[in-house]
Amino acid sequence: MNADFQYFSPCPRGLEPALIEELLELGIKNPVSTAGGVSYPGSLSDCYAVNLHSRIASRVLLRIAQTRYRNEEDLYKLALAQRWDQWFDVTRTIRVDIAATRSPLRSLEFATLRVKDAICDQFRTVGTERPSVDTRNPGARIFGYLDSDDFILYLDTSGEPLFKRGWRLDTGEAPLRENLAAGILRLSGWVPGETLLDPMCGSGTIVVEAAQRTLGIPPGSRRRFGFENLKNFDEALWQQLKDDAADNAPDGEGIMKIHASDLSGDAVALTRANLARAGLSTDLALKIAPKQVDARHIQAPDDHGVLVTNPPYGERIQLRATTSDDAFFSELGSTLKQRFTGWRCCILSSDLALQGKLRLAPSKRTVLYNGAIECRLYEFRMQAGSLRRKTEGE
Repeated sequence: MNADFQYFSPCPRGLEPALIEELLELGIKNPVSTAGGVSYPGSLSDCYAVNLHSRIASRVLLRIAQTRYRNEEDLYKLALAQRWDQWFDVTRTIRVDIAATRSPLRSLEFATLRVKDAICDQFRTVGTERPSVDTRNPGARIFGYLDSDDFILYLDTSGEPLFKRGWRLDTGEAPLRENLAAGILRLSGWVPGETLLDPMCGSGTIVVEAAQRTLGIPPGSRRRFGFENLKNFDEALWQQLKDDAADNAPDGEGIMKIHASDLSGDAVALTRANLARAGLSTDLALKIAPKQVDARHIQAPDDHGVLVTNPPYGERIQLRATTSDDAFFSELGSTLKQRFTGWRCCILSSDLALQGKLRLAPSKRTVLYNGAIECRLYEFRMQAGSLRRKTEGE
């Protein structure tokens, strides 16, 4: 086993530049963006550090092998040639997943089966039993990626996706994934110590991410990882990385500048519970506990700051029957114009007509994907006179 490896970290589409920025801050050298993620060289220590600290990556995948292919037998041969017994014990259960872009193969299910068979057959060639399959809670996850010509085999070092931080009590309806929330905060330009407001906080994903970043709580501090099941797991190194993170945590003075609210009392209660579970003391959680407020009636908590939110739609806004979505966002736009001069307001929405409903002109639009849903992150710099005149047809 070499000291240096090649890794690939997928992330929500549109956040590749933000992930590169984060990886550079973690000391990763030469990260390269590809569609849907970032590849980079690194050591075992780098693997552990990205799993522990990355707020944007979805996984850390270790590249095992790569080949050109024409059919499923080429996939089988590559997987059979690998010494899987050097990576994990036969007693570990396995799961194999294959993803593809423009692959000529007709069945990913059959491709997955052939790779799984090859892994089991390789264990038999070295005189051991074959590992069992567990699709729900495997001890080792193997990923394969197919494009039109090449097949890449990866060993997953993360286990559960990295957006599963281990604190969420309940997702509520239409939850925002944690790594997408973290990416939006980075794209907004918000930094710990700057005033932040989420006026439609839902289950609190944005404010929990902001609070943990302010306090220096690593997103992976409350969970386990797939690399802990591998034969090359260095427990002393892993413990040292966690101890260093705790020793270097900031004092969290900016925690008082994080604000949240929601019209739903259930959402307010859920956010408070999630804050408490996310590593914040009761005292700190209460200091940033959200209030029950209609977003159209919010007041700016400071003379400048960043508003970041992912507004719900339809029934989730809990509007009176006489109020349409269009009317709600028109009133919200007026509130932002009148009360948030000097603020940057960043709103994620799958509604491509949102800027017209708000009657505000965005300074920036970024295409992002919440799962398979195409969205826009709109940035509005609120200045005097930023309310856009309503034009014909709006």
